[in-house]
Parts: sequence; C-alpha cells; structure tokens
Amino acid sequence: MSERFEHLTVDRSGHVATVTFNRPEKANALNPGHLADIEAVAQSFRDDTNTRVVIFTGAGKHFSAGADLTDPGERPDTVVAQRRWLRMGERAVQSVYDMDQITIAAWNGAAMGGGACLATAMDLRIGADDCVMGYPEIDIGVNLMWKSLPLITHLVGPARAKRLVVGGERVAASVLLEWGLLEVVVPRERLMDEAGEWAARYVAKPPVPAQMIKRSVNAIVSALDTAVMHMDVDQYMLTMSTGDQRAAIKAYFDKTDPTFAGD
Repeated sequence: MSERFEHLTVDRSGHVATVTFNRPEKANALNPGHLADIEAVAQSFRDDTNTRVVIFTGAGKHFSAGADLTDPGERPDTVVAQRRWLRMGERAVQSVYDMDQITIAAWNGAAMGGGACLATAMDLRIGADDCVMGYPEIDIGVNLMWKSLPLITHLVGPARAKRLVVGGERVAASVLLEWGLLEVVVPRERLMDEAGEWAARYVAKPPVPAQMIKRSVNAIVSALDTAVMHMDVDQYMLTMSTGDQRAAIKAYFDKTDPTFAGD
C-alpha cells in the first residue's frame, strides 16, 4: 500500500514500511511543510500494529540536506509565537525517535544539519558508500537545535560530537563506520536491498519484547536530554540576534568567507 504526502511517500508491505523523503530537486531539504509531513507520518504508525520496521531514505541523490534556508517559512511576529514555531523541527525529530517500530535510516548521499538530526534519531543506520554527515549550523552562526545534540553525543562520544558540531567537520562513510554511527557501508546500488535484509531480521523477532526493549534503551540513554536541551530554542533566538550570525548568512549566500567578531 502506497501513501503520498506533499513532501514524502510511504509504502507499506507486509511488516515493513518505507518512508521516502521526496524533494529530490532540493536535495530533500526540510521546509516547514516537509517537517510537518515527517511528524504526521511518524504519528501515523502509532495505531499501526502490523508494521514492525520502518525504513527512511531520500529520493534522488541525498538523504536530506537539512533545513531549507531558501524556504524557512513565515516567521511569526511575537516572541511567544516564534518560540513555538521554532520547535517544528524538534517535533519532527522527536516523533521519529518515539516510534514503537524499529527504525532504519537507509542513508544515501548527504545527511546535513537537520537531515543528520533525523538520521541520528533512528535506531539503525545503513550507509551507502557515498554517504556523508555534517552539521553546518556553526558556520551560519547558530547552535544545533531540535534537541539533537544529545543524539549525536550518545552515538559518537563528546570529543567527536564537538568535532562535528563545533568544528563543522564533514565526515564520510568510512569514518562514520569506524565511529560506530553506521552499522555497515554498502555500494549505493545495494543500499535498499541491504536495508531490507536488516529489516527482515527485526521483523522476525517477537514484536512486543522488541518494542519494549527499544523504548527502554532509548529511555536509559535519553534520561537527561530534556533537562540539558530544554532551552535550545532560546539559545537559537539569541544567536540569531548577533552580528556574527548576520555576517555568516551574508557570506553563505554571497559564497564568501565571513569574519567573526564575537558580537
């Protein structure tokens, strides 16, 4: 059975569903509509007791280029409304993290920024040999939001998380595998077959204990996440008010190198 949202498609077959981000012309960049679709599709699995594994992938070359800076949506006028509006990405990531089903990222090409946040919210990550990860937020003068800093820190440890999020390093498949962020790396043309084979392993497990164990593991590792990250929207709003952020955005669109003064 195939379902189509505005920015993604869902194919359910037996006990496995495949969610495909479907803005290939934008490298599956995440605008407000796309984030709303991700939240909606994740929630659609709440009452789906037949599906045991959900594979996420990106149409075209990339998994997701992250937040769409060319289509950020209309920012509300009041601070109260802005704080709630800015949580749309957090809601999308959290809805994926909270799914009962085992989730697998079939990671093709780039997962940048928000795309990396989504990939790290999933239980398993199968990498194509062309996959790459990066968090470009630092280079546009803002912090990492969407309550996603703990996700990458849990997976790769503090020092490597700082290399990615503070240093802005872009890391290729071989390094992601070495760091334990990927379960396996396969040729691009084998990606979906490999993801399907992994899905079949988990479909074969009894779903009740599998889902309970998944949620328990998530609860253990994320016990302090909200306590640490509850102000990331406010931190973002602070960084958005700085001269450095304005310089970073101008340089991004002008394709020049910015100079940061710390103001």
